[in-house]
Amino acid sequence: ESKLIVATRIRGIIGVSPKVRKILQLLRLRQIHNTVFLKANKATINMLRLVEPFVAYGYPNLKTVRELIYKRGFGKVNNQRIPIADNSVVEGVLGKKDIICVEDLIHEIYTVGPNFKAAANFLWPFKLSSPNGGFKRKLLHFNEGGDAGNR
Repeated sequence: ESKLIVATRIRGIIGVSPKVRKILQLLRLRQIHNTVFLKANKATINMLRLVEPFVAYGYPNLKTVRELIYKRGFGKVNNQRIPIADNSVVEGVLGKKDIICVEDLIHEIYTVGPNFKAAANFLWPFKLSSPNGGFKRKLLHFNEGGDAGNR
């Protein structure tokens, strides 16, 4: 079982109960098609279970993590969304944590290392485009032939 989870918000904001809204906020999934990396522990798995109808999540491989960071990666520098164009952006913020290049960042995220929290917080939530061909059925769980929940 992987220690890393990638979660994507697949449903909008209408009719969301306050508790679910708060959990989505804590997970940094404020917009539809936003994606974040999470550490798989009891707390986050229980949170994901409560917001399951609104998110799709799973366990990524190294290729997926690398492509997300290189293609869609933006860093949080002085609370601003800065594209990760070169290693200096990463080193400026995470240099103190011995993460000096993009590959170090990818390694820290994928292995869920000791500085995972800082690395994941440095990464702005990924803004993905909507899926080509659309969703099968957003309202149904993945087990029932839909898109929501654990895949």
